[in-house]
Amino acid sequence: MTRSLSGMAGHLACLGVTRVVMEASSGYWKPVFYLLEAAGFETWLVGAKDVKHLPGRPKTGKLDAVWLAKVAGRQMLRPSFVPPPQIRKLRDLTRYRADLVRGCTAEKQRAEKLLEDAQIKLSVVATDIFGVSGRDMMAALVAGERNPKVLAQLARRTLRKKITLLEEAFTGRFTGHHAFLPGRMLARVDAISTDVAALDARIEEQIAPLADEVARLDEIPGISLTAAHVILAEIGTDMTRFPTAGHLVSWARLAPGVKESAGKKKGKGSTCHGNAYLAAVLGNAAAGAAKTDTFLGERYRRIARRRGSKRAIVAVGRSILVIAWHLLSDPDARFTDLGPGFYAARIDPERRKRGHIRQLEALGYKVTIQPAA
Repeated sequence: MTRSLSGMAGHLACLGVTRVVMEASSGYWKPVFYLLEAAGFETWLVGAKDVKHLPGRPKTGKLDAVWLAKVAGRQMLRPSFVPPPQIRKLRDLTRYRADLVRGCTAEKQRAEKLLEDAQIKLSVVATDIFGVSGRDMMAALVAGERNPKVLAQLARRTLRKKITLLEEAFTGRFTGHHAFLPGRMLARVDAISTDVAALDARIEEQIAPLADEVARLDEIPGISLTAAHVILAEIGTDMTRFPTAGHLVSWARLAPGVKESAGKKKGKGSTCHGNAYLAAVLGNAAAGAAKTDTFLGERYRRIARRRGSKRAIVAVGRSILVIAWHLLSDPDARFTDLGPGFYAARIDPERRKRGHIRQLEALGYKVTIQPAA
């Protein structure tokens, strides 16, 4: 209880304790950490893997505490990154929003599967079955309308060009049993959408003091306002916690893993599991930037040709995080795109010429170079 924790804080203060080190255990560390942090202690949170007790020795709560004190006193531990209270509040909002959006997507997928089960092929014709036209059609189905011609006439705008296809798509076996479940699913999607809108308003409130940082992150290709909110909520604004961009990338687990013994590298240098919320938003941002005619888009295309699209997405996500570190480290920094021709401009023309000649000769051609007039 809080009273006991407050008594513990007072006892530690009487003993002259200045630093408290604790092991991260699910969410149980939070009440203790926050109370001691508010009491003025230097609080360290360390990962369980870093303080694993030595094998062959008894393990109790007291012995674990002694071991923590020993390794922390010898500076053999590094504290985990715990953002300040204001950023923690923002993080709670953005993470809950991401969870709600994930739940909404799951409900939409269930509704689409149910339509397929009833042999209603609306998703084959319409790009988004939860658009204005799709919602009207599904609402009419739930209300009892079964005539394909009537349902197809509910199409709007560009979808009206596919009236014939819609009539064919609505020719199925949609029964009363199928009508019950989509009604619940649509209601759930609407409820979640309302909650997401309320969260967006609350996030805008909380992030108002960081409007300049949001605006600068929004200039990066692929980064939307929502993505900027998530990045700030996950890494904060104080980049002194990460001395270099490499430290931030390593913390986010977007750097290749290093496993070497006796000069031999083991494994493929793949990335580890890191912050799932940050990784998701960086992956989406990288996928968006890959479609642009920018430096990041060209970087994606160059890597994808050699290493595949998945590795290219990780590499571009890493580049976005490095850019974010520089923008947040320097209040006067602004994003400047290097352009899609950055790589080509740095390659020596003679080197490019030799490379093209070798490629043609490998195909069986005899190449003669003649300068243009």
